[in-house]
Amino acid sequence: MGVLGSGQLGRMFALAARRMGYRVHTFSPDSDTPTGQVADVEVPAEYDDLDAVRKFAAGVRVVTFEFENVPAATAAAAAERALVRPSGHVLHTTQHRLREKTFLSTNGFPTTGFRAVRSVEDVRKAVTELGLPAVIKTASFGYDGKGQSTVKTLAEAEAIVRAAPDVEWIYEAFVDFEREVSVVAARGIDGVISDWGVIENSHRNHILDVSISPADVSAKVAKRASEIARGILEKLDVIGVLCVEFFLTRSGELLVNELAPRPHNSGHLTIDGHVTSQFEQQLRSVCGLPMGSTRQLRPVAMANLLGDLWTDREPNWSAALEHPDLKLHLYGKSEARPGRKMGHITATADSAAEAARIVTQARDRLIQR
Repeated sequence: MGVLGSGQLGRMFALAARRMGYRVHTFSPDSDTPTGQVADVEVPAEYDDLDAVRKFAAGVRVVTFEFENVPAATAAAAAERALVRPSGHVLHTTQHRLREKTFLSTNGFPTTGFRAVRSVEDVRKAVTELGLPAVIKTASFGYDGKGQSTVKTLAEAEAIVRAAPDVEWIYEAFVDFEREVSVVAARGIDGVISDWGVIENSHRNHILDVSISPADVSAKVAKRASEIARGILEKLDVIGVLCVEFFLTRSGELLVNELAPRPHNSGHLTIDGHVTSQFEQQLRSVCGLPMGSTRQLRPVAMANLLGDLWTDREPNWSAALEHPDLKLHLYGKSEARPGRKMGHITATADSAAEAARIVTQARDRLIQR
């Protein structure tokens, strides 16, 4: 198995793959990475070194992605030597917010209103048509809230565009949502699709904070979310895992916010809460194996551990792990920085609310001295 990218998603994928007897090679510009620490082979090279990419791909059977900001040319070079799943066209669509939103709206999937912005004149027109407040985002290379700002006035929107005249932007109507939810789904080479139901997510400073499964939504909303996610995987012809992030409005309407063509942070709780995790399912799907069961074992919740917890000293792991139903996952990153994802904790319980209480209280105990 070849993995383009070397962060925590690749690490958890590699652990699932090695448990099933696969060897894993990882490719990224860095060394001693979260994925590299558990892979069989770590290749440090730049993504635009296409000869290195071809050599890497020639040494594996299947290449998959650990994150979506791998250049399209890199995916194309890998495809010359090995199967690439999901394919490069999926990556091309989902790594660019404007292409992604255009794909969704063209194919009838529900999204918030949006406009392409390449000039001050464009942003003025967008404000007139979609109103304020709104969210303005860079079209490319955005995650965890990077490259986006909420604007409340035309002057704010104009200032953002003027400050970066060569950047392509997308202007999105503001959504007064009730909650954010996601559906992580996988599709095999035979077209069979599985998902883990609706996961409820809360964010802090644009970074995922806590995820809960099952989400506290109606059966109607849950069914609709699954239908939309499955429709997107089919239309994109995804082989592998893809996450669909939604806004659930106060009127009960689901709007697709973003797509991620890979395992997703909100799906980490599937490792401890379900028969088959999103990482094992990614492996099964890209290797052409039958899908594993996504049956939930118990309600489950996950809390991210950011570098802020290391501000003064090492977190108090013993205090957090006092609860016997808590599971700790650390990513092997050598340097803790504010906002950097260093790990996560999960807990299972008799209810999703109880699982959420356990993980948030355990995280609070990490800073006890």
